[in-house]
Amino acid sequence: MSDFIRFLGENLQEFLTYTGFANATSGHLVMILIGLVFIFLAIRFEFEPMLLIPIGFGMLIGNIPFKEVGLQLGIYEQGSVLNILYQGVMQGWYPPLIFLGIGAMTDFSALISNPKLMLIGAAAQIGIFGAYAIALQMGFDPSQAAAIGIIGGADGPTAIFLSSKLAPNLMGAIAVSAYSYMALVPVIQAPIMRLLTTKKERVIRMKAPRVVSSTEKIIFPIAGLLLTTFVVPSGLPLLGMLFFGNLLKESGVTRRLAETARGPLIDTITILLGLTVGASTQATQFLTVDSIKIFGLGALSFVIATMAGILFVKVFNLFLSKENKINPLIGNAGVSAVPDSARISQVVGLEYDPKNYLLMHAMGPNVAGVIGSAVAAGILLGFLG
Repeated sequence: MSDFIRFLGENLQEFLTYTGFANATSGHLVMILIGLVFIFLAIRFEFEPMLLIPIGFGMLIGNIPFKEVGLQLGIYEQGSVLNILYQGVMQGWYPPLIFLGIGAMTDFSALISNPKLMLIGAAAQIGIFGAYAIALQMGFDPSQAAAIGIIGGADGPTAIFLSSKLAPNLMGAIAVSAYSYMALVPVIQAPIMRLLTTKKERVIRMKAPRVVSSTEKIIFPIAGLLLTTFVVPSGLPLLGMLFFGNLLKESGVTRRLAETARGPLIDTITILLGLTVGASTQATQFLTVDSIKIFGLGALSFVIATMAGILFVKVFNLFLSKENKINPLIGNAGVSAVPDSARISQVVGLEYDPKNYLLMHAMGPNVAGVIGSAVAAGILLGFLG
């Protein structure tokens, strides 16, 4: 009987060494807490729930402690299920598919009807190159600095795509940072918009956009593809899929394909991307000094991009006639967080003039920001890839 009890005791002791309780570190607990905060923000305040819930739950999955004895459980263990799913991030498969869905759900009418709004989207990309320069000064190499800087475009798929090519070892921190700041658009951008604009500027009423014909909508993705990719061929994976998705939407004869791209396909990829990006924050790999620097630089990049868009409109207005002036509150929408940054333009604008609807105007620089961030990523990849 005593031998049997000893046998049970030894096996129980061995079993306990495999449990999460025995292998947990303070780092695991910190990351689990952050994952719970992400889920809380998504549910309680509806901060990008489609992103934060998969990422937050992925953080929980990625930080369940286990004994590394070849069980192939972790996302960084070759052959594990999570590692196989993570290849879509590491190899850059998911971002172009996300862009296909974005293209299929995006209406470029506001941009087509007022092409000068493209300049606001271009101006906002200053945040990317500003953060790139600062990252270089902080000791990151050029490839790492470029991957960090792209966070300023507020475009998670683009950040993942570029970091997978230039700085795969920093991808987890870059991806989580990019999606975190996308979710915090209302918190970060609104105070900057109020700070940099006057009451008089906030109530500027813009002319209603002209009606765009279906022919123009069909021509736009074809012309946009040829123009942008001939200039920046390295942006082809993202730009090609973006404009292809938009052509599916606007052609009028591929409705089923467009619905699939903007519905089941993008939803599936968003789930896989969010979950695996969250799981990549495994404490042993994620909690580093570089990760803290990346979060700080990401915030700075996003702030610079927002300020650049607003200040550009203020300067641009000096050269426009009174009836053609642009409300600077749409300058924040030059970043690529579609449609959240455009929605913030609308919300802040209505605070000062309840009848001034800026959403359609803000969508112009907003979709231009999507194109601009992909072009910026293509430029950086072309030089540094």
